[in-house]
Amino acid sequence: MHTKCHIWSFILLLLLTSCGTESIVRKAEQSYALGEYHAAAALYKKAYAKTDSKDKTRRGERAFMTAECYRRIGMDAKALASYLNALRYGCPDSVAYKHTAALQLQKGDYKAAAQNYNTYLTYQPTDTAAINGLKACATAPLWRKSPTRFVVKKATLFNSRRSEYSPMYGSEGYDQLFITSTRDKALGDDKSLITGVKAPDIFLAVKDEKGNWQKPEAIEGELNSEFEEGACAFTPDFKTMYLTRCTMDSESPRPAQIYKSTRSDAAWSAPTLCDIMKDSITSLAHPAVSPDGRWLYFVSDMAGGLGGLDIWRASIDGDSFAWIENVGSPINTQGDEMFPTFRPNGELYFSSDGHQGLGGLDIYCATPTVEGIWTVTNLMAPMNSTGDDFGMTFEGERMRGFFSSNRGDARGWDHIYSFDLPETVHTLTGWIYEKDGYELPEGTIYLIGNDGTNEKLSPKTDGSFTKRVTPGVSYVLLGSCKGYLNHMQEFTADSTEQDRDYTLQFPLASITRPVLIDNIFYEFDSATLTDSSVVALDVLVRLLTDNPNVVIELGAHCDYKGRDTYNERLSQRRAESVVAHLIAKGIDAKRLVAKGYGETVPKVVTKKMAERHPFMKEGDTLTEEYITTLPEEQQEICNAENRRTEFRVLRTTYGLF
Repeated sequence: MHTKCHIWSFILLLLLTSCGTESIVRKAEQSYALGEYHAAAALYKKAYAKTDSKDKTRRGERAFMTAECYRRIGMDAKALASYLNALRYGCPDSVAYKHTAALQLQKGDYKAAAQNYNTYLTYQPTDTAAINGLKACATAPLWRKSPTRFVVKKATLFNSRRSEYSPMYGSEGYDQLFITSTRDKALGDDKSLITGVKAPDIFLAVKDEKGNWQKPEAIEGELNSEFEEGACAFTPDFKTMYLTRCTMDSESPRPAQIYKSTRSDAAWSAPTLCDIMKDSITSLAHPAVSPDGRWLYFVSDMAGGLGGLDIWRASIDGDSFAWIENVGSPINTQGDEMFPTFRPNGELYFSSDGHQGLGGLDIYCATPTVEGIWTVTNLMAPMNSTGDDFGMTFEGERMRGFFSSNRGDARGWDHIYSFDLPETVHTLTGWIYEKDGYELPEGTIYLIGNDGTNEKLSPKTDGSFTKRVTPGVSYVLLGSCKGYLNHMQEFTADSTEQDRDYTLQFPLASITRPVLIDNIFYEFDSATLTDSSVVALDVLVRLLTDNPNVVIELGAHCDYKGRDTYNERLSQRRAESVVAHLIAKGIDAKRLVAKGYGETVPKVVTKKMAERHPFMKEGDTLTEEYITTLPEEQQEICNAENRRTEFRVLRTTYGLF
């Protein structure tokens, strides 16, 4: 009898426990249906603890639902622990493998993540998100080892002990930053049944008169409410704000909606609902305005999308909206695309877990092509991490600003980070000067690039000029000065992201004076050009090509050694040899005159020559009489100066008439 009493007591206890547990589960299901995930998680966790460990089916189901709640509110560590419990108890829902893998990928546990992705893909072999996740297990470690040039820092001043996300510049001077936060200063005293923290509000950080950021403060007025506000965006003139608001109802779930507020001086009006859709059960969130102000981009789960959350857009017509359309592939995927934002140059930035990435939400850049097709690229590490990265804002055209991420936070809180892509500077420095002479500050450099650049540059007093050029762009430059022939140069700036300096020379040939052709050499006692002379003559070919209306005389000169008649015949043959080479290179023979001067025109010392040879004086003529008075070493220098090939311009009107 005593034993039977114990048996009945045990059975009764089991029945009472079972009834109590089922009651907890029903309450959890109700909270889950209302989107109150934090409250539901606590109830499912309680039910899981009360479920007999031998009841593997129910224990697995309750662990799975606990994990689902935690995942939806970003409590990743708790979500992962619960998914692992669900799998341990044989949870029949294969999606548990997918979510477990995704969370392990975020932690950087690539081997375990790959195993769970592979298991899930045996059930759902065409799931794009899982396929991308499996690829990420292999590529993410490599991406992290080869980071881009972005500099990412935690913006400690803007962060609290709760979540901050979706920063957004809100003024033309980029001295106001609007931040969504669940910090203690948010309105209301109650904690959300959805997230377990206070409902988020929009806070404002401003720069002081010295340009230093101040701590974010709550915005006064009617912009914030007891409901959830956040993820705001501005029209190009910063006079209108679009924001996300989630109202609450104890009876049924309420979708997120987009509201609008207008600025009057420093105050914002009470937000009004944007009548984008008549459907009252479809969520619309994360607004962004196109740089031309014509389109409102947003995130929605409405029917007709490609997957979970997609990016859509609606045309803005005053206070009305029309022509709603999905932005389509390749931006949207089977996964979730969220937090769109624009850079003023038209680039669309968004976050996604449906493209291949490093784990969690990664930030992507979508660039429109001429054909209207988007090209999507991952921003890589360090902009992206194994956590969730999202919500960018740009300081105008500059590739710097702020974004949000939950990287490295065990509790899953989002925080504000700054980013900056150090500017790549490619600089061209050039000099324009008279060939074998001095700088020409009165000259002009014309610069044309295949990116549309068309500029006229003026040199400094030393004949130099400096111009910043664009990586990957090809340029043509023309040096010009009155009394001189034009000189053209072409070059292409490297496509590298490293800083580069380029140097170009523009030696202009005089129209009024003979111009020495450097490095022209002949075989000994012969008119045959040496191989080394070809390079110098190619420069002359280019000069004649760039100046197609010029007729020149090629003059060859000898020193005083040898008979006069022999020297004249040798110099004539040498001049004719140069002309023949130029004709062979395509220069019209009518533009060329060969003249051998022998020793009859000795060199007159120029200022440049006197600088090179201090024993010479400017204006002296290197005659035989002058040279023979000098030491032997100096005599040879003078003779070398006399042995020269020059050209002088005869006409600049060839082909014009």
